[in-house]
Amino acid sequence: MNIFERDLLGAPISILDKDFHKIQAVIDNSQKILAELNLSYHSKNEVREIFSKLTGSDVDTSFELLPPFYTDFGKNIMVGKNVFINQNCTFMDRGGITIDDNALIAPRVNLITINHCLEPSHRRDVYSKPIHICKNVWIGTNTTVTQGVTIGENSIIAAGAVVTKDIPANVIAAGVPAKVIKNI
Repeated sequence: MNIFERDLLGAPISILDKDFHKIQAVIDNSQKILAELNLSYHSKNEVREIFSKLTGSDVDTSFELLPPFYTDFGKNIMVGKNVFINQNCTFMDRGGITIDDNALIAPRVNLITINHCLEPSHRRDVYSKPIHICKNVWIGTNTTVTQGVTIGENSIIAAGAVVTKDIPANVIAAGVPAKVIKNI
């Protein structure tokens, strides 16, 4: 298994790994693309083109992103149709982020698929787990979604929530940590 496959499967990855330079090369390239995206004005079509270059796959013409946008990797982000991502979002995507059709992502949302190992001697090692945002989800301003979380179809995450566990479909969740507060 190569380092990218190990990373996506959640194996601990050390910066001392003999193949870490391959991950670092993707990170460095992503930062160049983000500088292009974030440091000047672009039309909606140009934003889609730059985002497609960042992720390595074409996004639908209905996709919309308001820069600035931040990511550590970029290649493990997949977005569906009619997805809207507002400004100042950070996606740490080494574990994979899937955002299904009609999802709305408010400003300053953090989707974080990566975490550090707990043991002090391996604290700089990281492991990843995917995040899945299902169809018609609305994630409110300044929300953080942590690794391994799925947010079910049609659900709403209230502003400022910290989502550490799966959220079922058709609910509103709020709080730190986020809990279901209402069915919809």
